[in-house]
Amino acid sequence: MRSLVTLVFLAFPCFLWAQDWEDQLVFNDGAEGAHLRIISSTDTVLFAPLIEGFVARNPSISVEYFVSGTADIDRRVRASPDAFDIVVSSAMDLQLKLANDGFALALKDIEAPHWTQWHHSLFAFTTEPAAIVINREAFEGQDIPHTRQSLIEALRERPEEFRGKVGTYDVRESGLGYLFATQDARASETYWRLMEVMGGLDVRLYCCSGEMINDLADGKILVAYNVLGSYAAVRAERKDALEVIFPTDFQTTMMRTALVSEETQEPDAAEAFINYLITEKPVAQDSPSSLPPLVLQNGATDRETIGLNPSLLTFLDDLKRKKFLSAWENAVIQ
Repeated sequence: MRSLVTLVFLAFPCFLWAQDWEDQLVFNDGAEGAHLRIISSTDTVLFAPLIEGFVARNPSISVEYFVSGTADIDRRVRASPDAFDIVVSSAMDLQLKLANDGFALALKDIEAPHWTQWHHSLFAFTTEPAAIVINREAFEGQDIPHTRQSLIEALRERPEEFRGKVGTYDVRESGLGYLFATQDARASETYWRLMEVMGGLDVRLYCCSGEMINDLADGKILVAYNVLGSYAAVRAERKDALEVIFPTDFQTTMMRTALVSEETQEPDAAEAFINYLITEKPVAQDSPSSLPPLVLQNGATDRETIGLNPSLLTFLDDLKRKKFLSAWENAVIQ
């Protein structure tokens, strides 16, 4: 049971700025027990089934769900760590830094494989690859690009057709976009060539996957690069013109993570929710509007998953970040 909550200001302690949420919902409104506040970068349509499953098992708990961008989540939690109980984000590096900086509560009683958690404070519960999504009509009679190099060649061959019709993240504003970009750049120099080609075609820059996919579905762009695979798959099932491509040269796969705020007001209920996410495997495989499960490293997969380890912090160093963004702007902002 959920009801839409419309608020202009929230009476959170020390939360002094006006709120501007992408979405905000209350699940199991009126429950007499704990009230969990979850801030998340995941679109409600994808995360709602998880919350609904949790409150069905815990009818005394209500959940308030706030949706915002990955970089904005990091800023909000650092400014007011007592304003939320659970933090969910696709930006693994920002999440790891939050945990490393003391913003996460250690949950010693939760058991999880070592590679899916960080110091019992940060827990992964999905694996999701970045994808290239195209409008099939734009490639009718042409080879579908399955590598970054073949995408470069396709864009170079028909520059006027793709001018202003290619989209990717604005990595200066998007936490997930920055994560994907830095991981791509570490894997291959092809990334920089692709950015230069996109920059020369007046690439459109986006804050998030959802907006990019909306414009792709509406025909405003013909190619979207590094879109979150789970979002793309849901939309492609509803829009025949879209095709989701997982590059065969190398794949960048992130793990969506969750942590409990060190200053949570509901530690027991928050821990129960994290435990539900990682142990009950509540994702419905047959539902198009669901998040993918956590793929075990020893499972049958050719996707390279970004590790939940200190190397994630490398590009969050101020000097390294400035250097990377300078190189990115030189390539893309032409």
